[in-house]
Amino acid sequence: MAILETQALTRKFAGLTAVDAMTISLAPGEVFGLLGPNGAGKTTAIKMLTTLLPPTSGTAHIAGFEITRQAGSVRRVIGYVPQMLSIDPSLTGYENLLVFAKLYDIPRAERESRIDEALVLVGLTDAAGKLARQYSGGMIRRLEIAQSTLHRPPLLFLDEPTVGLDPIARQAVWEHIMRLRDNFGVTIFLTTHYMEEAESLCSRVAIMHRGKIVKDDSPTRLKASVGNHQATLGDVFVHYAGDTLESGGSYLETSRGRRTAKRLG
Repeated sequence: MAILETQALTRKFAGLTAVDAMTISLAPGEVFGLLGPNGAGKTTAIKMLTTLLPPTSGTAHIAGFEITRQAGSVRRVIGYVPQMLSIDPSLTGYENLLVFAKLYDIPRAERESRIDEALVLVGLTDAAGKLARQYSGGMIRRLEIAQSTLHRPPLLFLDEPTVGLDPIARQAVWEHIMRLRDNFGVTIFLTTHYMEEAESLCSRVAIMHRGKIVKDDSPTRLKASVGNHQATLGDVFVHYAGDTLESGGSYLETSRGRRTAKRLG
């Protein structure tokens, strides 16, 4: 049974179709990458799937729950790490996790063990008592991952989780994310602009172009599809989406991305 399944999921804004009839299916334990230039509809798709934005038409089910009619149940079975920071810098790492444990209604008797387990998983046990404002960018992302998985969701959404991080921090973040998949069978749905990241980590990659999924396959088969045995995933990206789509993004998108990179740096 699919952990996530969409049928013609669509979102329109004042005549603009941001996500156009997206139909995908994810198996449990899969690492799925959604790639596309800024403005292609990736974040809009994630916002619909995480119940933050209602679709204009179409449907989606997560762990058997429909995203509009059963939004509360959907939220209980997903984790979400957005582009923008989601921690409180005035609280310690431990206190941030405690707030989330309460928000997710984790039983009082289990909170301490869940928090300790999450801190160990992301390698932040020694920094648990420090204020989050003292954390590096990589530590912040790892804390956000710990927050988003405290309630042990089977599906985790990551919207450009390593934006603004240096290569060492990016690698550390991904080691912890893959540990979630390997140790707990968590399904990962991510967006990223780092082609090598998607190529090395994703079992499937979909290319989004003007709101549509134009290609969806394994990285190996995607590279073969462009007719060049030496092709990279970056070549695939350019072939299917990069040659005609304006990839600069809006002023708001650019501003948000730069603010996130600055705060994580």
